[in-house]
Amino acid sequence: MIESSIERARFNMIEQQIRPWEVLSPAALETLQTLPREAFAPAAYRGLAFADCEIPLGHGEAMLFPRIEGKALQSLDIQPSDLVYEVGTGSGFLTACLAKLARQVVSIDIHADFTEQAAARLDEMGIHNVSLSTGNALQTPSIKGPFDAILVSGSVPTSEQAEIFRSQLKPGGRLFIAVGEAPVMELLLITRESERAFREEAILETELKALQGAAPAKSFEF
Repeated sequence: MIESSIERARFNMIEQQIRPWEVLSPAALETLQTLPREAFAPAAYRGLAFADCEIPLGHGEAMLFPRIEGKALQSLDIQPSDLVYEVGTGSGFLTACLAKLARQVVSIDIHADFTEQAAARLDEMGIHNVSLSTGNALQTPSIKGPFDAILVSGSVPTSEQAEIFRSQLKPGGRLFIAVGEAPVMELLLITRESERAFREEAILETELKALQGAAPAKSFEF
């Protein structure tokens, strides 16, 4: 009975929260359907694993809304040969989703306890194509790039601050990132079309916490 109620809650998450936001990619939906999101939620919030909310993780951070996770996976269109960079490991759930789709995932988080907890959860799931580290991705590019896809689970106030991630894309690579300051913030899919040319596509308006260390946008003085 407990198992069936969990599966019903997972099914409802997909059908009532994720699909209505035009997440229709079979690969994204199957990944979200088959990976146990509840196993990555903190024990105190496990009953909310499939709810339409951000689940607190500590340090003022949270698991993303399921619909944002779905949008990220669909937009990046991860391929089996892809090398993926994730900025903001958090609980490790999106890390696991990316690992299920990609060849290799490189994931970084500024909080060491998040890195440690995610490593334990991924190991329990038998997911071994992930390299985890602790650090500030805004300060130093990853030595393991360039990447086919980059997922940033926080926001930066200006598009200029996304440059450190754009520069780590291979030609044809895709970057999923939120840019702006509340209440005006957009999720963008940025594709590197050539060495110097990038194409931006607005996915939706939302609000994500700024990456730690991201400088606020300069205000105009009159």
